[in-house]
Amino acid sequence: MNNTMHGRRRDHDEQHETPDRWLITYADMVTLLMVLFLVLYAMSQVDQKKFDSLRSGLATGFGHSDSVLDSSTSIVAEPGVSVAQPISPQEIVDAGSKLDQKALYEAVTKSDRLRTQRKYADAAAEATRLREIQGAIIEALRENNLENDVQTTIDDRGLTVSLISRHVVFEPNVASLTARGRLVVDTIAPVLRKFPDALAIDGHTNQVKVKPKLYPTDWELSSARAVSVLRHLNEQDGVPNSRLSAVGYGSTKPLVDPRRAGSQRVNKRVDIVILPRLPDQARQMLEQAAREQAAQRKEAS
Repeated sequence: MNNTMHGRRRDHDEQHETPDRWLITYADMVTLLMVLFLVLYAMSQVDQKKFDSLRSGLATGFGHSDSVLDSSTSIVAEPGVSVAQPISPQEIVDAGSKLDQKALYEAVTKSDRLRTQRKYADAAAEATRLREIQGAIIEALRENNLENDVQTTIDDRGLTVSLISRHVVFEPNVASLTARGRLVVDTIAPVLRKFPDALAIDGHTNQVKVKPKLYPTDWELSSARAVSVLRHLNEQDGVPNSRLSAVGYGSTKPLVDPRRAGSQRVNKRVDIVILPRLPDQARQMLEQAAREQAAQRKEAS
């Protein structure tokens, strides 16, 4: 047992007895210092040509073609050696920006063109639909020999059916329809009932500078005429009142030039406007689409 304890104590003492261990650390430090001085010495021996080449390459990469040191020579001066034209980062950014702007412009232009084409296609389809309603109204009037009492047009407001005949509309200063006027309204009403479109009834007076006898101004007279037609469509012809509205324009919207002979008879009228099923921007193309369709039909015939 004593021998065993003696052996363990000897091993323990040998593990702590290292009197020369500091030499290892010292040798490592001396070696590192030597390497440091060798690197410093090597850096002090500069190859001018290689330095210029390195400087040029770095300058090009960072977008500067000027010499870093005024006394240095350019590698371009060396025979048989050339470098690429330096391109600055700003030039790259500008080129990319131009490409982005061009691509953006082309994309926006294409998008606008497609949007315009879609709007025109919608307007053309609506013009075709309104043209069918127009044809049905004219056919119904023709069957009763009333086609000359009405004028129809398609514009950005929609399909306008103007009651223009002096036999149709109203006596002077009166807002009640004549017997012929009621016949015209009764004739077109069945066509109007077939379609769910909203109807705007517009009342107009002529431009004669005479105060109405039974109304304060032309505004009241034109409004009363519009309401008279609206009530007849609703109460006598069964057009739902939810589709009807009435507006009086007085003498502000003549159908023809007031200076023309016979214009007063035509300008005193009521318009039944079939409003289109289009958003405002597409509605602006409705008249153009209808006009172009009419020209195409004329050429085809």
